[in-house]
Amino acid sequence: MARAAGLLAALAALLAAAVATGGDSRPGKIAVVGAGIGGSAVAHFLQQHFGPQVQIDVYEQQAVGGRLATISVNKQHYESGAASFHSLSLHMQNFVKQLGLRHRREVVGRSAIFGGEHLVLEETDWYLLNLFRLWWHYGISFLRLQMWVEEVMEKFMRIYKYQAHGYAFSGVEELLSSLGESAFVNMTQRSVAESLLQVGVTQRFIDDVVSAVLRASYGQSATMPAFAGAMSLAGAQGSLWSVEGGNKLVCSELLRLTKANVIRAMVTSVTLHNTEGKALYQVKYEGEVGKGSDFYDIVVIATPLASDNGSSSITFEDFDPPITVAQGSFQHTVISLVHGYLNSSYFGFPDPKLFPFASILTTDFPNFFSALDNICPVNISANFRRKQPQEAAVWRVQSPKHLSKTELKTLFRSYYSVQTAEWQAHPIYGSHTTLPRFELHDQLFYLNALEWAASSVEMMAVAAKNVALLAFNRWYQDLDKIDQKDLMHKVKTEL
Repeated sequence: MARAAGLLAALAALLAAAVATGGDSRPGKIAVVGAGIGGSAVAHFLQQHFGPQVQIDVYEQQAVGGRLATISVNKQHYESGAASFHSLSLHMQNFVKQLGLRHRREVVGRSAIFGGEHLVLEETDWYLLNLFRLWWHYGISFLRLQMWVEEVMEKFMRIYKYQAHGYAFSGVEELLSSLGESAFVNMTQRSVAESLLQVGVTQRFIDDVVSAVLRASYGQSATMPAFAGAMSLAGAQGSLWSVEGGNKLVCSELLRLTKANVIRAMVTSVTLHNTEGKALYQVKYEGEVGKGSDFYDIVVIATPLASDNGSSSITFEDFDPPITVAQGSFQHTVISLVHGYLNSSYFGFPDPKLFPFASILTTDFPNFFSALDNICPVNISANFRRKQPQEAAVWRVQSPKHLSKTELKTLFRSYYSVQTAEWQAHPIYGSHTTLPRFELHDQLFYLNALEWAASSVEMMAVAAKNVALLAFNRWYQDLDKIDQKDLMHKVKTEL
């Protein structure tokens, strides 16, 4: 009885606040579920649009940053999640500038691709020699790949202009259609290999180079959808950067700037309450202090609604029609930070001093790891140098499961420590047949819907901006800014 009275009192207070400030008032309270880059960015964008008076509660059971995280080895911190960003990651670039963070100094290193028995491709210190080697082995396939990726990215970059003009999309398919018309949607339904073969890239280049990049970024093969593959391949080209002090600082600093109220709890359900025709959402949660709930005008789910077995940890109650959760599985990825001496003879270099590579990618052969990197700490001093190959260094090994002692001995002559992080890192593409929607209900949104088209830190930032605009446009009924056709023409006429 007391609980029912408390519920009625909370509803009455929220309704009274709405009436007192007028029908077109800003929302009183907003809930964001998840404090990774998506949740942190959407809290920031929501405050930008609705103003600093809006209370934003961010629910996070784990550490702020989500898949942006670090591990400490010998009193130094190293990236255990997303390690770097592409120069065209415009939202991330803007966050770093706005927050007063700095780019980490780059320590260059050479890469190679390992085919199981030998290295199939080796990078040199000379750009022209690298181009010659690519041409010698694969003809002009690398040029055709670059042209294909550039064409995709040129269209995708339109999203920043659309968002700058306040346009938003209610579903992933609508967003992709606005950027690439039917081409981008079709690219979510056909494989990378099929698309590249069509533009004249050879099967050998796909097997040796493209597969290695996709394994390193997604842990998947060239049979994955072409759109996600193109985003991954774009990230392998051009300059990459990371944040001095750790990439996760972007999340914590965005939440600090927003003055968001971070609640250390796991959200278990969202229940719809209709009061005087106005939708209110009750968020129930469980935390260290026990169970609780609160009411919100807007709720953003900024965490995957599908686990590794395809089930959701959040239930949606009293919605008519019922909210159906996007079903699909996630790629299990283990990151192992190994402090030790690399077994360079496994890669064909019996003398460790002659091993010249800081990064090893692998082709799509049956193997126990997908990538291996000699990594630098998140804080790099001016006199920092990368460890020589015969010295003990910190290596980051990416694998689908925990490395056994036999596998560790295969990669390392000896080692001092092994520390791991496990991620449900990316969707397993092909395990979900339809593109989900950002809009689950009037003011209930699913930010992570976009990662079913492609998954990266910048994609989550793009989704965050889209959801913030969608919530804003829905709240003030500015429907001309949602799911508009021919946006390139509209944006040009607005300039």
